[in-house]
Amino acid sequence: GERRNVIEDIKPAKGNLMLMDCAPGFIHSGEDFVITSSGILITETTITQFKGFDTTKTPEFVRARKAAQYANSIDDVVKIMTTDNNGGYANDWLIGDTKTNEVAKLELGMKDFKLWRSKDTAIIGSNFPIDPKLIKEETTFDVNNKTSSPNARRLRMEKLVAVDYKGKLDENTGKTIEGDTYSAIDNKNVLDRCVIDGHIDLDPRGEPAWNEGPYWPMGAVQGKVTTTDLAKKMQFWAHMGHPSGDDFLAKPYFAKHPEYNWMSPYLRDMKAYPWTLF
Repeated sequence: GERRNVIEDIKPAKGNLMLMDCAPGFIHSGEDFVITSSGILITETTITQFKGFDTTKTPEFVRARKAAQYANSIDDVVKIMTTDNNGGYANDWLIGDTKTNEVAKLELGMKDFKLWRSKDTAIIGSNFPIDPKLIKEETTFDVNNKTSSPNARRLRMEKLVAVDYKGKLDENTGKTIEGDTYSAIDNKNVLDRCVIDGHIDLDPRGEPAWNEGPYWPMGAVQGKVTTTDLAKKMQFWAHMGHPSGDDFLAKPYFAKHPEYNWMSPYLRDMKAYPWTLF
């Protein structure tokens, strides 16, 4: 995530203008976070413990780029993403349309998909699937394990958007939510796998759902926020590093956890920079 530090402003020969974050050389976001000149907003949250893949069909990055460049409605995004879908990189796609003030969630597996949409409800995602059919047929995800990162963050997000910030969601509260370190499991501020601003590198449990051992170097590596008004001007806020403002420093990390020294040629400092408007 520390290398996904590029903001691309793309004006293609045909289709929508696109503003997105990505890693160097990408033709799609990959993170994913993109706003387009057609008023379409697209992001996603990966489905945990998904199984299934069809090598004969179209990869996610092709469909994601096509949706960003050519979709003019939520229906367009859904059609593009579900057509010839290979199941690789299965996600809950969170979609917005500033022209209609509507949001949607497309839970897209390989065999199953389901769409929720609304003009008056906040829709969240944190790596958890919600369609019982998809969960049963295409994942090994345990929806009852409240201490897993996806489920714990879901509990916290539901309280923040449905109670604490109901009717108050804007660019400032969005930044606050992304930097939130309150655990809905422990009922206190902590730095571990269960908070929205995830710190698995500080968690002795790691995250078994992602096959990550104790203190595995993973967490919330950056943040992005936009609003209807900002998106209409092709603008969004971006933040490298933990949105809570905490730095990740490689040298002291390896001193504490030499079992991960094999990562030392690649794992770098990830300092928390200020929120910046692009």
